[in-house]
Amino acid sequence: MFLLAIAFLSLIAWLFLLLFWGRFWLADRKLELQTTELEYYPSVCAIVPARNEADVLPISLRSLLTQDYPGVFSVVLVDDLSTDGTATVAHQTARQLSQTNKLHVISGQQLPTGWTGKLWAMKQGIDYARKQASPDYFLFTDADIQHDPSNLSQLVIKSQKQQCDLVSLMVKLRCDSFWSKLLIPAFIFFFQKLYPFPWVNNPQSNIAAAAGGCILLSRQALEKIGGIATIKDALIDDCALAKAVKSDRSTSIWLGLTDSTSSLRPYDSLSSIWDTVARTAFTQLRYSPWLLLGTLLGMSLVYLVAPITLIVGILTANWLLTLISLLTWFLMSLAYFPTIKLYRLSWLWAFSLPAIAFLYTLMTVDSALRHWRGRGGAWKGRVYQNS
Repeated sequence: MFLLAIAFLSLIAWLFLLLFWGRFWLADRKLELQTTELEYYPSVCAIVPARNEADVLPISLRSLLTQDYPGVFSVVLVDDLSTDGTATVAHQTARQLSQTNKLHVISGQQLPTGWTGKLWAMKQGIDYARKQASPDYFLFTDADIQHDPSNLSQLVIKSQKQQCDLVSLMVKLRCDSFWSKLLIPAFIFFFQKLYPFPWVNNPQSNIAAAAGGCILLSRQALEKIGGIATIKDALIDDCALAKAVKSDRSTSIWLGLTDSTSSLRPYDSLSSIWDTVARTAFTQLRYSPWLLLGTLLGMSLVYLVAPITLIVGILTANWLLTLISLLTWFLMSLAYFPTIKLYRLSWLWAFSLPAIAFLYTLMTVDSALRHWRGRGGAWKGRVYQNS
């Protein structure tokens, strides 16, 4: 009876998620191609923090410098103390495209106390851009993002037409190895569950989120929140920025998916994905042991109960338990299928969500252990510790 009750609770949880949790699982908030033109295209400056990114810049930087944007557009690349010739490769890429007038490469300064590396690099890029010719918009993008040629135009049109101060895209992550096919679509799925995009995009909702790989933000909105220094110590900087912007009820934000702008970062091994998740998972839980415990119990109830009770139901010939477990697993797979479809994978991957959730649960536990051992937030050779 106990297992039957737990299995029934898991089924109720999935019915609630499917019907009442912002329709997150549909994965239908996408940046659609706009054919309309603007009468005036505002000026934009892309800020690109780059720390040892020489291997991807020939592709990612090229995609920025060849945008079909009709307005004034420039790129400020902040070489964040790289040791691999990042600045040299950036200059070479611009020369090959005859776009040296559009690219500005500046050398990053030593990281001051109280700042995370990426946000410090972004601040230096913002300050430089303001001194040159203060743009109407900033495009914050990672150095490993390959932008579709029309991406900037579409972002600006979206912002102007819908009067959104912040427009962000969850770019398509690389998914070409076994481990990336198993775990990367689930990362997008869990992110949408944590921050349902329809709620993020609803001005009346307090839910705020953004994806740091591609954020278009108006200069006025940035100034209104007090500049990037407002979130200078945030490890999950994209969501912190979105929260700061949306906290002013006179501003609005939009977050969506895309399959035309993508990340070049490879995820070839379990360890590479594990480190990426473990870096900030405990930060997301605000370093709380109680939230960690609640997460472990919640993940177990939602994702792990169904396969366990299914096995027990079959072995004990308890067909009611078996039926409830099968139905729960089916609903779970149904919810995951749109994300699997987005990544053009076989529908069979949708049934692997319990195993995936188990691995993500272990990553979350490891994230907490790293924090307690003083190794939390490690990224690009830096370790950040927040209390």
